[in-house]
Amino acid sequence: MLAIRNLRHAYGDRSVLALEDWSVAQGEACLVLGPSGSGKSTLLAILSGLLAPLEGRVEVAGTEVTALKPRERDRFRARNVGLVLQRLHLIGVLGVRENLATARRLAGLPEDAGLIDATLVALGIGHLASRNASTLSVGEAQRVAIARAVVNRPRVILADEPTAALDDANCEKAIGLLMEHAAACGATLVVATHDRRIADHFTRRLEL
Repeated sequence: MLAIRNLRHAYGDRSVLALEDWSVAQGEACLVLGPSGSGKSTLLAILSGLLAPLEGRVEVAGTEVTALKPRERDRFRARNVGLVLQRLHLIGVLGVRENLATARRLAGLPEDAGLIDATLVALGIGHLASRNASTLSVGEAQRVAIARAVVNRPRVILADEPTAALDDANCEKAIGLLMEHAAACGATLVVATHDRRIADHFTRRLEL
């Protein structure tokens, strides 16, 4: 599960996030909505351990992330959290399949070529497996980033604007894959977006 207590974060004198008490149960899906600058990306960065908050306690999958040292947070994230960030951070010199294999290696998992290919096919991008990431369109790269986030079957999936660059058909496919993989492995799913096309997929919402 995810649990936040008395969370505060600011950039300089500008407060960007304040949450007193918020939690999401294991296996539950939650949509975080809000305009640009409302703190959505900051919240996901804190939940993933990429950013330490100024104040507060954050628990993810039974671990108090805010109590971990930076290297411990990195290890925890690699094994337990699937991330789709606005800046996708694909490794451009590697092929699509190798990007997913790298994610598994960083988590200490076997590469499992069959699982990697099946994940790509499920997102409709199996034909891109051998393409270098640097040659992908924005929409293709977005779908590869989603595939990379779910390929390790993480306990928590955090997605920041995962459908922003996708047309309606691929938007439905992408959010469907995220929810399908979350349900298949009992993962908690948090999607932060201002894209209200996907709102009907979620019964739990947080407005920032």
